[in-house]
Amino acid sequence: MLTRRLFLQGTAAAPLLTGGAATALGSALPQLKSLTTAAKPISVEERRARIEKAQALMAQRKVAALLVESGSSLEYFTGIRWRRSERTTLAVIPVSGEVLVVTPAFEEPSVRETLQVGGDVKPWNEHENPFEKIVQALKDRGINSGVLAAESTIRFFIVAGIRQASSAYEIIPADAIVRACRLIKSPAELALMQLANNVTIEAIRRVHSQVALGMSATDIAALMEQATVALGGSPGFSLVLLNEASAYPHGSVKPQKILEGSVILMDCGCEVHSYESDISRTWVFGQASARQRKVWNTVKRGQEIALETAKLEVPVGSIDDAVRKYYESEGWGPGYRLPGLSHRTGHGIGLDGHEPPYLVHGDATPLQAGMCFSDEPGIYIPGEFGIRMEDCWYMTSSGPKLFTPLAKSLEQPI
Repeated sequence: MLTRRLFLQGTAAAPLLTGGAATALGSALPQLKSLTTAAKPISVEERRARIEKAQALMAQRKVAALLVESGSSLEYFTGIRWRRSERTTLAVIPVSGEVLVVTPAFEEPSVRETLQVGGDVKPWNEHENPFEKIVQALKDRGINSGVLAAESTIRFFIVAGIRQASSAYEIIPADAIVRACRLIKSPAELALMQLANNVTIEAIRRVHSQVALGMSATDIAALMEQATVALGGSPGFSLVLLNEASAYPHGSVKPQKILEGSVILMDCGCEVHSYESDISRTWVFGQASARQRKVWNTVKRGQEIALETAKLEVPVGSIDDAVRKYYESEGWGPGYRLPGLSHRTGHGIGLDGHEPPYLVHGDATPLQAGMCFSDEPGIYIPGEFGIRMEDCWYMTSSGPKLFTPLAKSLEQPI
């Protein structure tokens, strides 16, 4: 459900282990081997094909160039994986011809090192105006005026800076171009996502066997992070919610430890060559109450209904509607009210942990083969506990296909 964030309980960074957790990890790690040694990164040819597709879409819409700031879309098209800061790094993808990247001069060698699709780099020095450099980059590609499409996450100060540097361009959103490229995952993308999910589910399996009375959420998160590394994944996040904290999807500031009858909710993910996993499992330490068991079984059925509803060309929002209708028949809600399902049934996933389209009421995007989603219709009871199971899946011509099997039962959550 969550990616690249700091959590109220559990952490995205691996803390140091102490006490029983360190002993448990010491006995478990020697048995772990990397699952990703054969992982193949996205090829240069595939990235170039992505650019060609974007350029064809630009031509159809009479767009002169696509502007892509540092982030997942920059990596998607060019291979450049670059952090955002107050210093602008931006790619100009013209409707025809090669990419040109504008970046700080002292970053030029590193950017050139990861630029996989050809093109050039135009540096700017600290005393210079990067937006004037972007305008010059456009002119260098023969674009003296016209319509520019800005990728949806580009920051406003960059758009404003370009407008101030030149009034010759109209800047519009690029969603219709970028989404058309990124929504449908290729076989190479699906293979990397499968490996990331393999790592995460195996790490959860190992951690599940090590959980002990008295452990804190931090202890469990540390086990998860280090198991993920040992299995060949790059840790993305390890959210661990215990007891009442499990009733709040992003956790609580109140420290919790495992007690007899504790609800343990783990929501974890990793990256393999930048493609993400996102898996949640919930179980009870010791003897589960009848109420805990009932809610767990209801959530499992909610996951099943989501998959049963997933058919080609249906609006993706109808999947959320079907799950919510069932939950309301069981006395939860109605709608997004608590106790019940307060968040969407799922989200798109790929290079970003959360990306469109979304399994939420009102999203009319037709379901197509190659789209990838999470399936996580949790139920949350404030003041008591919450249950969330989550598995990712992708659509095929014959129906949805899971990256990981659904949880078997409350006693066998993996």
